[in-house]
Formats: sequence, structure tokens, C-alpha cells
Amino acid sequence: MTNSVLVPSSLVREAEDKREATRKLGYVARAAAVFRTDRLVVFPDEDGERKWGGGFVETVLRYAATPPYLRKEAFDTRDELEYAGVLPPLRLSSWTGSDSSGSGSLRQGIVTQVGSEGRVRVNCGMQHPISLQTPPGMEVEEGERVTIRVSSRRPVRAKLVDEPLPGFSVERTALGDALDRPDAGVRIATSRHGTPLSAASLGGYVERAARDGMTVAFGAPERGLPPMLGLTGDEVSEAVADPSTDAPARFDAWLNTIPDQGSEVVRTEEAMFASLGCLTLTE
Repeated sequence: MTNSVLVPSSLVREAEDKREATRKLGYVARAAAVFRTDRLVVFPDEDGERKWGGGFVETVLRYAATPPYLRKEAFDTRDELEYAGVLPPLRLSSWTGSDSSGSGSLRQGIVTQVGSEGRVRVNCGMQHPISLQTPPGMEVEEGERVTIRVSSRRPVRAKLVDEPLPGFSVERTALGDALDRPDAGVRIATSRHGTPLSAASLGGYVERAARDGMTVAFGAPERGLPPMLGLTGDEVSEAVADPSTDAPARFDAWLNTIPDQGSEVVRTEEAMFASLGCLTLTE
């Protein structure tokens, strides 16, 4: 079961400058972190892009999703990261060790050297890169990110484990491919033209998401999901009003998660906090 969030490459289209665009992406990353997103996907919306496109959006989000102790080695100096200093800290529990199960905390590392007999050197935020033995059947390459389980820092006791990287991943994928993943779970499109989410209907979506995982897609300011998918707002409204028809564009549901919005435009990061806050509730 995984939880994925899909955002368009045009989501910073209204930002006045690169600093503001970077700050906005920081709040998108914060929302992904707060609600334990497993995968943050940037899907192409080239028609909606303005000053900054998908490459900028993906790079800044990848940087934000990288533990601070690995950022310099992973990214060095890039034009897209000119204002990376305004990004808010994510403080993911998997980075700080507060999510430990008692068998040691997981950390991300970068392989700096591949040696003989299955040994590698890994930078994982210690004072120096540490030498580790790769598990049987696992192959790694220099520059690859890996997962380390640290049971003691003084003296250092750690091992390389064949597990997903702690935190959430950032990738650039077509919207259709993201929806077709076998682990997509319940596929939800957020739109003001969707079915208004109510207390009565919320329980059904929360139950499905808890059981099967979910993939939630968001639009961009002044450019929602319908135009990105070649639909009009009226077409979406008519489809969701007719229970005998399937939801448009391969989604399982179109939801208006802020049915009584008081602002003409809800920004992507605002919609993420509002929507994920509802859909991740527990009984």
C-alpha cells in the first residue's frame, strides 16, 4: 500500500520570481512530509508552464526531499537551487530517528566508492564515509542512494539494508502512467467541479485509502485538472452528478475537498493540506 501525490509541472506558474517559486515548492514538500506521502510525482503540463517548467519543479522538490547531510554531495551547485535557503525544513521522522522501531533508525546514504568483496563506502551523514558490506544478492553503484540502518553512532554500528529509502521519493512521470501503477490504490482527482466532499461520504474514501492506498492528483493555480486533461468543468460536473457513469480520465473519483471555498483560487499547496488532511483521517 502506497500513498502518492501528483502535481503538475505548472504549479509555480503564478510565482512572481524564482524565490517565491522555490518557497511555494517548499510548502508542497512540507505537505508531502506531514501526511507521510510515499511518492511525489511531477506530471507534465507544458501548456500551463510559464517562467519555470518541470525541470525546475522536479529539481527543487528532489532537493527538498533529500536529507540535509546529503544535499551538497547529491546536487552541488545548480541554477535551480539559487534560493534553496528559503525552503522550510521537513524534519521527517525517518531522518531524525524519531520513527525508530527499536532495531535502529534508517538513514539515506550515497555510495562514494565500490570496493572488492562486496564492500562499499557510504556517506550517510556521519563524520566520515563508512565502510559497509552489501547484503547477499544486492548490487550497488557509485553515486547510488541506499538505505542504512544505524544501531549505534558511538561506536558506529550500521549495516546496508535492501529496503526503500526513508522519506518520500520525487519523480517525473506522465499522469496516465502514474494512474496505471498497480499500487495506485483509489485514484482521486481534486477539482472544484468534483463531488463536494461531505462528512457522510468521507468515511468511504478514508476506508478505501487505508486499505488500498491512494493516488491524489492536484491542479495548478487558475488551471485545474480538467483543462490539463482536455475536459471542461461542465463535463466533469455532469459526469460526477450521474452515478451511472464512470469518473472521467481514468480516475475513480473527482472530489471537491473545499466545497465552500471563500477564495476565488485555491493554491496547490493549500489544496494539498486541505485534501490530505481529510483523506488521511483515522477512526
